[in-house]
Amino acid sequence: MAKKVITELVDELDPGGLTVGILRGLDFVAPGEWVNITNFDRMISTVTGESDEDLIEQVRDRALELYKDESEGYQRAIWMYQTVDNAASALGTAAMANKIGQDTFLSFLSNVTPKPEKAQSIDLALKVVVEILAFCQVNGIPGDSIGDFLKALGEYGGEAKIRMAALVCLDGLIPLGPNFIKGVGSFLSEMSPKQLEENQAFRSLKNFIPGGDPTEKLEFVGRGFSSVSGWMNNLIDSEGLTQRKVMDNIHGFIEIADDKLDYVGAFLDMSTNYYYHTGVQTTAKRLIDRAFAEI
Repeated sequence: MAKKVITELVDELDPGGLTVGILRGLDFVAPGEWVNITNFDRMISTVTGESDEDLIEQVRDRALELYKDESEGYQRAIWMYQTVDNAASALGTAAMANKIGQDTFLSFLSNVTPKPEKAQSIDLALKVVVEILAFCQVNGIPGDSIGDFLKALGEYGGEAKIRMAALVCLDGLIPLGPNFIKGVGSFLSEMSPKQLEENQAFRSLKNFIPGGDPTEKLEFVGRGFSSVSGWMNNLIDSEGLTQRKVMDNIHGFIEIADDKLDYVGAFLDMSTNYYYHTGVQTTAKRLIDRAFAEI
């Protein structure tokens, strides 16, 4: 499935740029949780607390063996993170075209691009589902183990915590507003399987989503989002998260007027890959943990 091995994927992560800057701007949500490690050997040392070069080499070699084994779920987890982030980028481009169509003489664009609220709601729900599925893949448990995922979510830290915080802020609050959890939940409850099948990300991911047919898969998407709603609400309440607070903390990277927040959501989808970036880091750390335990 993967053309590159995990060491390459980590070493090729951006040490700076907009994605990293935005995530650092969200540090206030999870203070000190995330360090942007973009070197696999350094990650081994950080995760294991070891500095012996021979031991680091042994861990690296075992991690590579595990990653290359397609019966394990590590490659699939990386692919899922990449797939949903690529879909978000395409969504952002379409949503930006939609907004341009509304605000300029290019009004015909409004008729051929998806409404951002609908598309953004599906994108957000599928990112939650990918988080559940990727967790199950790297931990070798069935993909419908929502209960196991929720237990782990309560203990999330590091890049996993900042990823979920970014999900709430960048894919929820900014583009959809303060009532996004209720809004997305209502949208999913009224959505038809056909509408879901029209989504490119779903079509790519559907073989991994539990359910025997589109109706059952839609039900799983709804259950997955609903299961995480309490955690998202708690994060919003405990940190006092609002659109304004999030924008104040990332304003050094994006300068857009308060009445153009819908543009911000589209721009971030187009210009960042935070889900893939931190997803690679999470998967690599799980690999290193396991490799270190096995040598």
